[in-house]
Amino acid sequence: MTTARDLLFVSLDVRSARPVERGDLSLALAGAELADLLGTEAVTLDDDRIVPGLAPATGDRLLDEAAAAVVRQPPYESVEDWLWRRGDGLAAAYAAALEAEERAGRPRRTWRRGAPADSPARHDAAARWASREPVLAGLAAALGIPEETAVEPVDLTDDTETVLAAVGGALNELEAVRQRRRIEDAAYDNVWRGP
Repeated sequence: MTTARDLLFVSLDVRSARPVERGDLSLALAGAELADLLGTEAVTLDDDRIVPGLAPATGDRLLDEAAAAVVRQPPYESVEDWLWRRGDGLAAAYAAALEAEERAGRPRRTWRRGAPADSPARHDAAARWASREPVLAGLAAALGIPEETAVEPVDLTDDTETVLAAVGGALNELEAVRQRRRIEDAAYDNVWRGP
């Protein structure tokens, strides 16, 4: 199982302070993929630039797609640019992949929050979450999971810390855009209400 798939299960199964927005989850999933690519040496970081390395097949279709999506020409892509580009619609892609596995005859999954863990993949994700594996815990904390979050991941490489910081920055930027839209929508509604 990949960090991204484990994060998807955690986002479904662990109570958080607020529902996890799809856009937020997509950015965090892109960060999870990048952390896994760093772990397999498919990429390295030069400051905040993603430098392609070996691209061994991982056995996971979405992670292999992520490896193939790495920009291979200098000046290479920044971690932040990767999150926004790769993260576009990524939560839906992961949900669709898991649903396709279900249709292919694998154990039936229940996609409700709090649903029982009924697959080996879900059990593995729960075990990884229970052990508070640092990368998974850091990404979940960025999403506000669990609601009592104040987890400070330890034992991370500098590259992984860079990825987690970029995910946090991207999530803050996305929330700022949402807040700005809410304010603009409220102002627009007030103009039309009039006296």
